[in-house]
Amino acid sequence: MDSNAFTLIMAPLQGLTDVTFRTVYARHFSGVDEALAPFISTMGHQRLKPARIKDVDPRYNQALPVTPQILGNAAEDFIFLARHLADMGHGQVNWNLGCPHSKIAKKMRGSGLLMFPQTIDALLEKIIPNIPVPLSVKIRLGRQYKQEIHELIKVLNRHRLDHIILHPRTGTQMYRGLADHDAFEAAMHASAHPFVYNGDITDITSFLTVKNRFSCINRFMIGRGLLANPFLPEEIKGISPDPDQRLTRLKNFHDDLVTAYAGQFSGPGHLTGRMKGFWHYLGISFKNHSKPLKKIFRSQSFTAYSDNVARFFDADPRFCP
Repeated sequence: MDSNAFTLIMAPLQGLTDVTFRTVYARHFSGVDEALAPFISTMGHQRLKPARIKDVDPRYNQALPVTPQILGNAAEDFIFLARHLADMGHGQVNWNLGCPHSKIAKKMRGSGLLMFPQTIDALLEKIIPNIPVPLSVKIRLGRQYKQEIHELIKVLNRHRLDHIILHPRTGTQMYRGLADHDAFEAAMHASAHPFVYNGDITDITSFLTVKNRFSCINRFMIGRGLLANPFLPEEIKGISPDPDQRLTRLKNFHDDLVTAYAGQFSGPGHLTGRMKGFWHYLGISFKNHSKPLKKIFRSQSFTAYSDNVARFFDADPRFCP
């Protein structure tokens, strides 16, 4: 497979794919070309949250090029944040119109805005002429119904966008059911903008299914599939990882990630909680993982967590995503 013919993008997963994860991941695995950062929420009165801005600071993102993502529904606040990100050196920003979580949607943010295409239209009318960098959007088929995409595409066609990232599910679906390729194709053909495919790329077969069906697309975003199988981008790009080295590489990656997070979290409880979050994805890729994983998740201290993880790897588990 010609690895130069397409681009693989690390998807934004809030609380997981931050700059620490992105940097450590790039030290241990290849195949990912760039990343979309987890969203930064706009704040009123032209305020910034330093920790979230630091996550996309180009000085700390040398390992993997990153595009910042903004979550918001107020034009003035969006413009302020986008200008700040441009001043930091970013050449593009992305508007999150796809976050499916109800707490976000109820505030008319993320996928909660998809039911209101005229509001999106008015916001784009104000935002695009007043930011110094191109804008892309990340969307779903709709908040409640996939038919919402039709009016949304008509609105987006009226504006100058760099590209559209579409996850072909509704917001209320979250990640249930199958990604709707028919709806994706219809939206893509109705759009005046280039599309990026996002959703359910979990192995080579699912990637090829998407790539072969949408032959005009050359940018693909991978999120949960990458967390479950960190080797997936290498496999897709034809960079064959040595199967005998997989377990060692995974352990080294885990240990490096622990060290990196230990230097930034305030206490072992926070560190343990963050690492357990990754095992929810990675753990399912091991055969007979149920009992060993329960011990990891039940760890009440970082010492217990470390001991349980060490025993897990020492047992030579079979990694079979």
